[in-house]
Amino acid sequence: MPSSYIRSTIQLFICCLATFTSTLALADNTLFTAMDDPANAQKPFEGNFQAGYNAQSGNSQNSRLLARTNMTWFDNDAAYSLWGSANNATSSNVRSSEKYQAGVRTRYNLNDLYYLFGQASWLSDRFNGYDSSSILTLTSGYGHQILNGPVSDLRVEFGPGVRYDKYHGRGRSTKALAYGAANYSYQLTDSTKITQGISALINEAITLNSETALNVAINEKLSLRVAYTLTYNRKPTVLAPKSTDTTTSVTLVYGL
Repeated sequence: MPSSYIRSTIQLFICCLATFTSTLALADNTLFTAMDDPANAQKPFEGNFQAGYNAQSGNSQNSRLLARTNMTWFDNDAAYSLWGSANNATSSNVRSSEKYQAGVRTRYNLNDLYYLFGQASWLSDRFNGYDSSSILTLTSGYGHQILNGPVSDLRVEFGPGVRYDKYHGRGRSTKALAYGAANYSYQLTDSTKITQGISALINEAITLNSETALNVAINEKLSLRVAYTLTYNRKPTVLAPKSTDTTTSVTLVYGL
């Protein structure tokens, strides 16, 4: 894929993201993960779409819908990734959870072991005390590719960033932060992979994220993914006072 096409696609997404964040309130506790090494890319584009749905009826009526997409373009020593997700739940026909996320990531290899990265992310989560108006979290920094084999892959990265929050009825804030993340994957069999991602956004309000997932290929296009995600906020909002949120999801993944 021509590099000019890749750059045009990324620029278009960033413009759309800037337009979108002017009308949505965003607060960031997104799980950032280190990107795949472009030096090992088997093709110029990789992408997938995930979807899961759960419904319960009878004495109680509950439903949950989860959708995600991730698209990555590789260009020699660089990689560009776009991602988004939506998670909605209802209980007794009343909306109980509504979360939307999107982001863009870039990676540039300095050599076989070290790379530079940059990323932007937003989150709308109005049931956790955040209003719907605007926020954007930006981070950039330095990464180290520790393992890069056919079975095991381990990457770590860190750098500075800035975070803007707007809370429901409680004003807004802009603060500097320190960011760190690690991503490990292990190819258990030809069709089964285990992944573990962790990240931290640190200032006086520390946010920690962890995602453990099992991916099982069904065929060349379809796979099943089981994931457990944990988010810890040192200073949760008044409307969502618990510090820890967990999510267990089972999704069907379609490779684009």
